[in-house]
Amino acid sequence: MSQVTGSSPSVAFPRLGWVEDLLVPALRAAVEALPDVERRVAGYHRGWVEADGTPVQVVSQRSKAIRPALALLSAMAVGGSAGDALSGAVVVELVHDFTLLHDDVIDGDALRRHRPAAWSVFGTPAAVLTGDALMVTAMRVVTEAPGPRAAAAVRELVTALLELVEGQSLDVAFEKTPAVSAAQYLAMAEGKTGSLMGCACALGGLLAGADDERVAGLREFGRRLGVAFQCADDVLGIWGRTTRSGKPVGADLAARKKSLPVVAALAGACPAAERLRELYEAPRPLDEQDVVTARELVEKAGGRQAALDVAHREMSAALRALSCARPTADAYRQMQEIAWAMICRDR
Repeated sequence: MSQVTGSSPSVAFPRLGWVEDLLVPALRAAVEALPDVERRVAGYHRGWVEADGTPVQVVSQRSKAIRPALALLSAMAVGGSAGDALSGAVVVELVHDFTLLHDDVIDGDALRRHRPAAWSVFGTPAAVLTGDALMVTAMRVVTEAPGPRAAAAVRELVTALLELVEGQSLDVAFEKTPAVSAAQYLAMAEGKTGSLMGCACALGGLLAGADDERVAGLREFGRRLGVAFQCADDVLGIWGRTTRSGKPVGADLAARKKSLPVVAALAGACPAAERLRELYEAPRPLDEQDVVTARELVEKAGGRQAALDVAHREMSAALRALSCARPTADAYRQMQEIAWAMICRDR
């Protein structure tokens, strides 16, 4: 398997049609229960309907459903069935969409999944309230999970939500923090991204009846994978392509966000690092040429490679944790394929 380096090829994402077949009917049912306005915004956000509520005839850009897939596969990894964890899969997808709706508002990103972001179409209040409604719906779904582990599943989700909010808060605070260390960044990423991915895996194990040791291994796999994914996503945010990611590339630099490549570059002592510090501390807004310059400086200062190295390290830790969960061979293979595809995407 390719290592995560600046020159490594992308890895094709596994086909997860079976996940969509299980997930989408249950997810649609959860969204259909929302009030009218929030239902339309949520449907638009997912690409199911146009802004006027007209159904989309052909959904050309489907969500990869990474977190639901991990929840279902985690149940299978401990000897259960995908159906055991379906409610958990719905929950994590609802929460993920809640975070995306709020993220786009906070960051001012105008694109999401290759179309105008919900806030730019329906307004900020509607997008925020829809995110809130999705989170509440997720809580309802998890409380209604079948079997004796529903209470444990609720505790798992609540813990993850608190960590997620803390991570998001740190991410926003870093924009005004003069200096952010790599350790501080990784702690933020574990909350912002790792918490929900870890929750997805843990819910799969819990709802399938796994013991605490196996659930802990699945949770740690997801957490470490989430950090690796965030590091790789930071690289895509600077050097990716909007046509591939569906999100504005370079927006993080324009907003002077301290993503991991930037944090690593700013910690350097070379001329490129010094010039990057000057650019980030300049009182004026950064224009398009500034963004191009910043991108070049981050790479020259070693930020891109440093972020990819961390992604690889976290990926290795994730796979070690997954082994501790004693997964079935087929589930391990599928989870490993998904994990590598997440961090070896087209850059």
